[in-house]
Order: sequence, then structure tokens, then C-alpha cells
Amino acid sequence: MVITYKCPSCGGAMEFDGQSGKLRCGQCGTEMTVEEMERLTGSSSDGGEQSGDAGTDEEWDDSPLGEDSYHRAEQGEEQTINMRVYHCPNCGAELMTDENTAAVICSFCGSPGLISDRMSGVRRPKAVLPFRITREEAVQRFLKWTKHGLLTPKEFTSKNTLEKISGLYVPYWLYDYHVNVTMRARATRSRVTRRGDTEYTYTDHFNVYRDVDTDYERIPVDASEKMDDAAMESLEPYDYSGLKDFDMGYLSGYLAEKYNFTSDELEGRAKNRAREAAIGITRGTIDGYHTVNVVDQRVSIDEKRVEYVMLPVWVLNYRYRGQNYAFMLNGQTGRQCGRLPISAGKAAGWMGIITGISFVLLMIIGIIGGLL
Repeated sequence: MVITYKCPSCGGAMEFDGQSGKLRCGQCGTEMTVEEMERLTGSSSDGGEQSGDAGTDEEWDDSPLGEDSYHRAEQGEEQTINMRVYHCPNCGAELMTDENTAAVICSFCGSPGLISDRMSGVRRPKAVLPFRITREEAVQRFLKWTKHGLLTPKEFTSKNTLEKISGLYVPYWLYDYHVNVTMRARATRSRVTRRGDTEYTYTDHFNVYRDVDTDYERIPVDASEKMDDAAMESLEPYDYSGLKDFDMGYLSGYLAEKYNFTSDELEGRAKNRAREAAIGITRGTIDGYHTVNVVDQRVSIDEKRVEYVMLPVWVLNYRYRGQNYAFMLNGQTGRQCGRLPISAGKAAGWMGIITGISFVLLMIIGIIGGLL
């Protein structure tokens, strides 16, 4: 089922506005909270009750129809892509999505659509962190970022490119861990004294032992196979105080995906982050020595809790001269990452300018040398 929130005043599509924290009608400007919309419609759009098992997935209860399921051969290996068709409640157009998409925007009328069955049962997140950075702010931050590249091609900031910036709710697992680290090290501390013309160096040796307990809350690991893991980590941290109990209304007007990987499948990444952080903290307590040599360390990790949530990211994917480039922006804090393409024409132009300046400088040096 595709859900579209209709404005009670004019019937237009309601979208969640990160600046006001409310659903807003793009036609008449009517605003109301997600909770008010739910009370008005008299039903919940959460798509079902939260399951207590966060480490499993379930099969779709709807099967691909006809041509919506097709095969693609890639590098000699056959892959199956399951596509599903939904109808836009506003204009009736057919919306074709892959099996992981949970929120769409109709390409024909621009109305937001929420596919509720993809956020139900074990697929339903516990919480969502709403967008605070608006689309206009995301565009301005992108344009400011591109100014750092003197060789950035002009088309990278064209209107067509800017229209590709999309707000995406990325699925995440948040892990809570208790970590204990025991560490043994051999350390030295030296001092130098002088008697007359003789210098004496004294070295004290120490056996150091540490037993440190640390607790980590909400270590984030993105659960989408489409998103680059390193890029997602560079967008951290998020302020989790803004988390809201999940409701489909927060997704209206944005794209969203359900998770591709269960919490069990990603647990290794989360534990590794907790382990490295705990080891670093423990090692940091051994200070005041001139040399430290860790001879033994043992780490135990106990999982306390895991949550499935949706976090906001502005994304722009761009292809230039056969290469893919991506700009990503934390939809709450504005932290960003990406890689700028280089214009071959601008690079050649700058090279010509540098060569010309170098030639002029050499000529001036030669003239001065001849006069001397």
C-alpha cells in the first residue's frame, strides 16, 4: 500500500519540513505535527507493531509481478533484481521500486509516497531522526563546498545537477556495549644528572597494569548496501537526543530504504569500533613515562542493546567522464563529505597560466642577469 498525506485544507500533498518539524502543504502552507495528522486521519501509518527480534528478516508477502522481476547478467554472473509496481495515490502513475525502497517521490506529479508494508513487523524502525537541514540549505552548502575546487567543472554546479540532490533516510543499527580491557605494559622513566664533566642517566623500569571498564551507547553502523561505509562514518556524529518514535509521517517528502543487513550480520563492525575505542582509552591512561611497551591486552565485550533507526542524509551522485562522484551531507548537523571532479579544460588552462608566468619570470631573471 502506498500512503500519501493529504492536506485537510486544500487536498495537496503534505511533506515533512525539517525546519519546522511539522508536515507542511506545499500548495497552501498548512502545517501540522505528525501526531496531529495521525489523530486527524484516525489511523496509524506505522505499518504494524515493532518486533522484538532485531536480528532476523522475513520474506515479502507480495511476489514480483510479471516483468517487474528481471535478470541482469553482470561480469558473467547472473543476478536477480526484484522490482515492484505501486500506484501513485495522487495521479495514478505506476511507481516502480526495488524491494528495499520504503519512501518514493512520484516522477510525474511530485507527490511523496510511503510504502507502509516495507516498514512493518521486523522491518519497522524503533526511531527516526528527522531532517533539520532543508533542501535549500543543502544546496547552498553544496555550492559552498564546490568552491574549494578551482578545477571543478561548471556543469557540476548546474541547475540539472542541483536538482539531483535528494534527502534520504538511511537505515542504521545502533549498538550498546560494555567493554572491559585488561592491559599489561613495561614502561621506563629516565632522568639525567651531571657531576662535573660527567653526565649520568638513570632509568627506572615499571610493570604497569590497567583494568578499565567502558560503556558505549548507540554505536552507528549503516545497514544499506548502497551506501559507502567510510562515507557514512565520516558524517558522524549524530545528536541522538533528537530521535523520535518512528512514524511514517517523518518520511513524507524524502526517500527511504529498509535495511539490507541484519544486526547480527553487522555486529562485527560495531564490536570492532567499540574494541578499538576501548583499547585507545586504556592505553591513554598509561602516561607520564618516557617509553611504554604493551606486552599483553585482553578485551571482553558484552552487548547490552541494539536498535533499528533511520538517520537523515542529503545525497548527490554525479557522473563525470566515466567516473562516479558523490556528495553527502548529514541531514541533522550539516557535516559533509565527498570528492570533486577535475575539469580537463580548467586544468589545461591553469597549466598554461603557470607556464606563462614561469616563462616571464625566467625572462626577467635573464635580463637582470645580463645587466649585472
